[in-house]
Amino acid sequence: MKSNVYTRTGDAGQTSLIGGTRVSKTDLRLEAYGTVDELNAQLGLLLAYLSDAATDEALTASRATDVQLLLGVQSCLFTIGAALATDCSKVPLRPTAVVTPEMVSQLEQAIDRIDAELPPLRLFILPGGGKAAAVAHVCRTVCRRAERRILALAQQIEIAPELLAYVNRLSDYLFVLSRKLNVDEKKEEIIWNKHGK
Repeated sequence: MKSNVYTRTGDAGQTSLIGGTRVSKTDLRLEAYGTVDELNAQLGLLLAYLSDAATDEALTASRATDVQLLLGVQSCLFTIGAALATDCSKVPLRPTAVVTPEMVSQLEQAIDRIDAELPPLRLFILPGGGKAAAVAHVCRTVCRRAERRILALAQQIEIAPELLAYVNRLSDYLFVLSRKLNVDEKKEEIIWNKHGK
């Protein structure tokens, strides 16, 4: 039998954590994993742009690597969401909700690989360029907000250092990816004019 999308259990402004604890939908924990969910949705938009943008064989191969990594990131964000939604005072963290050092290492390797192909960055750049790069910048800023929400939550509950490291690396990855996407599409980076002219 098909389950209902709506349950009516949240109509009064509360929801259940993994473990059964009822909390307000304005709880800091929900702010944290809700922002992670928002980031995941923005990454879905970025993936749609990447799928539509490839025009030649070399670019298609490059984009395939980016797409595969981003799909992995989306899965990791589900892992992070599950970790943040688990009340560990009631139930242990499931193995599927554990962020591993290997997940962090994978992002670091991707950052190093992309950064090695980019021109040196000597000045601040403005978000923009091609559409995919601009969306990558939006993802980066949502990622930074998610990190701030998680750090605020970490003042109340224990958060695994690997989870914190992953979210921090992810924003760095999205920054270098945005630069790479502009290079791929032969778009000029927009340099910050400190005089506003």
